[in-house]
Amino acid sequence: MSTTVIGKSGTWRNWAGNVTARPVREVTPATVEELAAAVRQAAEDDLRVKAVGTGHSFTAAAATDGVLIRPQLLTGIRKIDREAMTVTVAAGTPLKRLNLALAREGLSLTNMGDIMEQTVSGATSTGTHGTGRDSASIAAQIRGLELVTADGSVLTCSATENPDVFAAARVGIGALGIVTAITFAVEPIFLLTAREEPMPFEKVLAEFDELHAENEHFEFYWFPHTGNTNTKRNNRSAGPEKPVPQLNSWFEDEFLSNGVFQVANWVGQAVPATIPTIAQISSRALSARTYTDIPYKVFTSPRRVRFVEMEFAVPREALVDTLRELKAMVDRSKLRVSFPVEVRTAPADDITLSTASGRESAYVAVHMFRGTPYQAYFTAAERIFTAHEGRPHWGKVHTRDTDYFAKVYPRFGEFTALRDRLDPERRFQNDYLRRVLGA
Repeated sequence: MSTTVIGKSGTWRNWAGNVTARPVREVTPATVEELAAAVRQAAEDDLRVKAVGTGHSFTAAAATDGVLIRPQLLTGIRKIDREAMTVTVAAGTPLKRLNLALAREGLSLTNMGDIMEQTVSGATSTGTHGTGRDSASIAAQIRGLELVTADGSVLTCSATENPDVFAAARVGIGALGIVTAITFAVEPIFLLTAREEPMPFEKVLAEFDELHAENEHFEFYWFPHTGNTNTKRNNRSAGPEKPVPQLNSWFEDEFLSNGVFQVANWVGQAVPATIPTIAQISSRALSARTYTDIPYKVFTSPRRVRFVEMEFAVPREALVDTLRELKAMVDRSKLRVSFPVEVRTAPADDITLSTASGRESAYVAVHMFRGTPYQAYFTAAERIFTAHEGRPHWGKVHTRDTDYFAKVYPRFGEFTALRDRLDPERRFQNDYLRRVLGA
């Protein structure tokens, strides 16, 4: 027999520390039935209800002053179907645990983002993605969903069962219900060869179309105040496995990318005038390297330096102009930006509110060290992104509202109509959803 854990509410904070919430109560259900009962109870008490993952969103997508559902007991793999090549996993499972469990079974997701701390439902609901010429976001790899809706009923959906809900709920921002399980498409585990190397900013832009076309996964980081980038190409490999040697791995991924980077950001925060010099040094610190390993060890890396982030998806053909405008804006401003700008791509997908819905996309992410004022930089960047009809990542800082989304998402009305049907009383509403989807 399982028991629901109902905690006294304290203050909930997200990973970056820029969002806080004070729910009336917290519930940690151990089964889907208990979660459904908590939703029905919230309705009886006339309280709003939200599920929260690991708090890796920079928006208040999961914040609530009502009932906060913590899914950490709803974890683990429910089923592996080797014939259909799918895996069904409980919604509170961290991506890290899923990746490790799949690897043990000789399986892997096709593509993933660059961190794996999030829960599977938090990552997919906000549209988390990596980079890919042909393979799309984590949500695009979903083949089935289980959802607790506002009346406490449990809905299963796929391309053939409740297809209208499936089309929207894969990136549902928590507005349609609480996801309790996800079925992902998987494939036999494979090897990727990563080639990381510095490249001048202008060269990357000039050759971007070829770099994108020739590599299964291409991404790069541009260091503001410099003309330098670090590029990364990941392509499937016949092997043999050749991981980064442990000492190198520690030095480059932990010491340089996290330890020294943390100190550099502290220095930059204390003395902003030093940032351009630090950026020049940082952009040259990581040397070229090539290694071959299983997917999650190539796609993901540790991120211990805390930051605040904004990311927009622009049409892929608008990327080069967007980046030139961003660089010109930083160069002529008094801004001092210590974090690199991350650039990735995704093919078009068919998910109603996916940032790549119906269009091939390029993602431009800007970051600021946690605790540093970010508004001026993000406001100027957002102005550039929106001029290109950019769509903000649902879990990252932005100021867009319903009117804007209705313009940049052709199927926006389809999503809001579905929400009216599934949650007419707005049980899953919060301030963030009110702004982005309307009341």
